[in-house]
Amino acid sequence: MEKITTEKQYHNQIGKDEFTILKFYTNWCPDCKNLDRFIGDVVIENSDKEWLEIDAEQLQHIAEENDVRGIPSLLAFKNGQKVGHLHSKFAKTPDQIREFLSTLS
Repeated sequence: MEKITTEKQYHNQIGKDEFTILKFYTNWCPDCKNLDRFIGDVVIENSDKEWLEIDAEQLQHIAEENDVRGIPSLLAFKNGQKVGHLHSKFAKTPDQIREFLSTLS
């Protein structure tokens, strides 16, 4: 996954007319490391979406404006609007993530 490192890059990515999935994480988060073990297969299965990651501490103001209260969290954007938010406690298994992605339309 490509990493978002600037606010400009973030706005450019979420403004697209396709689903963009942002994974909010931190380097010290054990659940984030667990998610990384299986997220690759889910990304491949959902290659019609753009997948990116953002360090919630590095760009904390973006995490706060999107109500990211726990990590990892997956947020879905389309045309500059947040259209889905999978909170950390529901992002622990591939099936939970697949179910979340199936709700996007």
